[in-house]
Amino acid sequence: MKPFKRKPLVIAVLAVVIAAGAGIALMAPKNEAPARTAAATVKPALTVSVVRPQQQPLPIRLAANGNIMAWQEASIGSESNGLRLAEVRVNVGDSVRAGEVLAIFAREAVEADVAQARAALMEAEALAADAAANAARARTLDASGALSAQQIAQYQTSEQTARARVQAARATLAAQQLRLRHVQVLAPDSGVISERKATVGAVVPAGTELFRLIRKGRLEWRAEVTATELGRIKAGTPATLVAANGTRLQGKVRMIGPTVDPQSRSALVYVDLQPAAADAAPASAGMFARGEFDLGSSPALTVPQQAVVLRDGFSYVFRLGPDNRVTQLKVRPGRRIGDRVEILEGLPPDASVVASGAGFLNEGDTVRVVGDGNGGAAQAGTTAPRRQ
Repeated sequence: MKPFKRKPLVIAVLAVVIAAGAGIALMAPKNEAPARTAAATVKPALTVSVVRPQQQPLPIRLAANGNIMAWQEASIGSESNGLRLAEVRVNVGDSVRAGEVLAIFAREAVEADVAQARAALMEAEALAADAAANAARARTLDASGALSAQQIAQYQTSEQTARARVQAARATLAAQQLRLRHVQVLAPDSGVISERKATVGAVVPAGTELFRLIRKGRLEWRAEVTATELGRIKAGTPATLVAANGTRLQGKVRMIGPTVDPQSRSALVYVDLQPAAADAAPASAGMFARGEFDLGSSPALTVPQQAVVLRDGFSYVFRLGPDNRVTQLKVRPGRRIGDRVEILEGLPPDASVVASGAGFLNEGDTVRVVGDGNGGAAQAGTTAPRRQ
């Protein structure tokens, strides 16, 4: 009876085991499939746009510093000695024309000297006329023997002496008249008064400087250029500079200094400046200015500026691979213009470069690309990175 009772129990246990095994077998594929899919698919780190490097001409510029100075300065001084300055008509900053009256000295003393010199001339001319008449009478009596040869020679000598005194009196009168003209200080050229030393009432000696004039109002930029870069500049090279007050000026190289400073190893390059725009603040002599010489252009491989990432003192770009993974490339940047940066080395010309969101990426990150790989800088600039 015992063997017969155990047989149904064994059968029931086997049935339960078989059912449990079948259930496990049926459930196993359903749990393992998502695991394999998750392992095979990596979630992108960012949504980015990519561009290809572009070949475009970029300008070649040479930076320099220097001072803005007057093209030429004229020193205007007194040509009269010991006269009182009666009137000053101009001040610093005034624009004057050639021949314009700048100052006037008191003329009373000079007019008196002119009158005296004119009277002395009239006296000398009267004496000369009398001496000439006496000499003429003596010559008529030469044949009669009424006068000796010595007396006739004396009359002729007196005539010549009187003529010489007339010439001397005329020269004295001309000198006094010249002094009278010099009581007016005239501008030797058109330009701008840069300095004034004249004071009303002062009695100044001849040669004393009264004014300083910037001739023609012309300014020049005296740029300091190192000897190694001097050969790249020639006469006529255009230049652009910004003065200390923010005024932007244009100019052209007039000449290159013939000597190099042995201390700084730099030479002066003289740039004639064009007048500033009417709405700009005027540049003044003595201002410091930074500028650039335009040396032409050359082809360059460029990428958008936002594609270049600065890390640890070095520049990098991220190259997109075929599997949408990015590779960090170390590059050497060069010239910059607008939103474009020249890449001198480290980047193949046919590479696809991440434009937007490069600063949030790391080596090996997977990204989702928006647009194609031939997008321009405008597309890169309008697509914002989105963190997934």
